[in-house]
Amino acid sequence: MDVFRFAYFPFVNAAAKYVEALDFKLEELFSERAFEQVRVRGEHRVLEAIGDGITRNASPDRVSAEKELLSYPVARILVSCINDGYLIKRYALSEAKSAFERVKELREDELKEFALDFNINAVLNEKGAVIHFTDYIRYANVIHEPKWKLVNRNIDHGRVSLSREDFSRILEEAIRKRIEYGLPLAVPPEICTSLAQQLEDIRNALTTRKSEFNIEEFKEIMPDCFPPCVLHALSNVKAGVNLAHSMRFALVSFLLNIGMNMDGIIELFKVSPDFDEERTRYQVNHIHGATGTTYTSPSCATMITYGNCYGKETLCDRISHPLSYYRKKAWILKKGN
Repeated sequence: MDVFRFAYFPFVNAAAKYVEALDFKLEELFSERAFEQVRVRGEHRVLEAIGDGITRNASPDRVSAEKELLSYPVARILVSCINDGYLIKRYALSEAKSAFERVKELREDELKEFALDFNINAVLNEKGAVIHFTDYIRYANVIHEPKWKLVNRNIDHGRVSLSREDFSRILEEAIRKRIEYGLPLAVPPEICTSLAQQLEDIRNALTTRKSEFNIEEFKEIMPDCFPPCVLHALSNVKAGVNLAHSMRFALVSFLLNIGMNMDGIIELFKVSPDFDEERTRYQVNHIHGATGTTYTSPSCATMITYGNCYGKETLCDRISHPLSYYRKKAWILKKGN
C-alpha cells in the first residue's frame, strides 16, 4: 500500500510506520501552523463520527493524502482527551463503516494483504473468501442477524465460506475492534490543554447527540413505573452499549406493549453506535406485528434465564412479569396521589 491507500486505511500497521517515518514530534502536530489543516480535519473527523458518519474524499496529491492520514492520530487524541465510552464506541464504528466501502473495492491481492494485517489468512476466489471458523467467530459474534450464526454458514473442514460482501463486513468488525480497543491513548495533559476549543466543540456535539432521546418526552407512558430491568436496558442504550438480542427484544416489546409508538422507539436506538435505521425499523415493525404475530414482552422467568434481570427490588418479588410491575407501580403511584 502507498500513502493514498493509507489515507483510507490509517489504522493498518504499515500506515503507522509511514507516519513514524515522517519524523516529526507529537507536540509539533498540535502547535505548528503547518499542521493547522490536519488539526481541523481531525476535529471534523470526530464531529462527523458523532453525526452521520465520517466522509472520505479522494486525495488529489501526496500532500493532501498525508494530511488526511495525519488527521487520524489527531482524531484519536481528541477522543482520548474526552475519554467517553460512548464516543469511543461511536468513533470506532464510524471509522470502520467509512473504511468498509473502500474495502469492498480492493483487488483480490490487496484484500488478502489487508486481511493479513488483522491476522486473518483468507483464501480468495471468484465467489468470495474462505476463512477459518475461529477468525469468523472472533469477529462475527457481535453481529446479531440470524445469518451470522455459525450454524447458518457453510463449513468445510473448519473453513467458513463467505461472499465478498460478508467478508468485507468481517473486516469492518476487525477494524472497529482494533480502533476501539486501542482507545483511550495516554495523552500528555498539556496536549489536551492545547486542544481546549476543539474539545469543547466535540463535547457540545456529544451532549446534543446523547440528549436526542429523552424518555420523559413520551407523555402516553409512565417512565417512573418502569421495572429495573427496563431502566437498566435504557441506560445502556443511552450510554452507547449494544444490547444482546434477547434484551433488545425484551425492551422493544415492553415499550410497544405499554403504548410507545414505533417512531419513538426507533429514535431511542438512534444513539446506539451501530444504529441502522432500516434494520431497526424492520425489527421493531416485526415485533409490533407486521407478520401477524404481536409479541408480548418476556416474563421475569425468561428474563432471568437469559441473564437480563437487573436491579431486582422488593416489588419484583410480588410480580412475575415486567408488565405486571409497570401496572402495579402505576396503581401505587396513582393511589398515593
